[in-house]
Amino acid sequence: MIPWERVEAADAVIFDCDGTLVDSMPIHFLAWNRTMTEVGIELPEDRFYAMGGIPTHRIIEMLAHEQQVLVDAHATAKRKEEAFYELIHMLEPIHIVVEVAKKLRGLKPIAVASGGSRHGIEKQLRHVGIWDWFDTIVCAEDTVRHKPDPDVFLESARRLGASPEKCLVFEDAELGIEAAKRAG
Repeated sequence: MIPWERVEAADAVIFDCDGTLVDSMPIHFLAWNRTMTEVGIELPEDRFYAMGGIPTHRIIEMLAHEQQVLVDAHATAKRKEEAFYELIHMLEPIHIVVEVAKKLRGLKPIAVASGGSRHGIEKQLRHVGIWDWFDTIVCAEDTVRHKPDPDVFLESARRLGASPEKCLVFEDAELGIEAAKRAG
């Protein structure tokens, strides 16, 4: 975990959602596995985790292209999200990170920056009871480029009124860590 002095020194703090605030990645993988099996696409678990932060329809487009499978990426993404919502009751918060957000709430600007859809992120944060804790939430719909591009973190910093170099990011995925570093 990050030393508390670094958290206090930041002008603003930005949290990823999936795998950082909410232990959703195993549940996302179950939903992905069900949906990809239905459309004849293979998605090994290690590849799933390596693509954390990329919007669902883009992952489907990449996999379908690689495996030469013809699918409607947006319809399949919708089905994957529906499969995830069917399993949402299994979600748990990641308590150690949620405690940091709880301590910072009202003390300094905090945000969620995610490659997920706004609807999906809202459902998750509401399920674990922290939806209204954040000053802003930036999702896939809010930026053109996605992780590992830094746009989601740059937009979060902008909305929080903080310089990107003065923001601290909590992130679990390699693509997200790369995006945070690229944001400054």
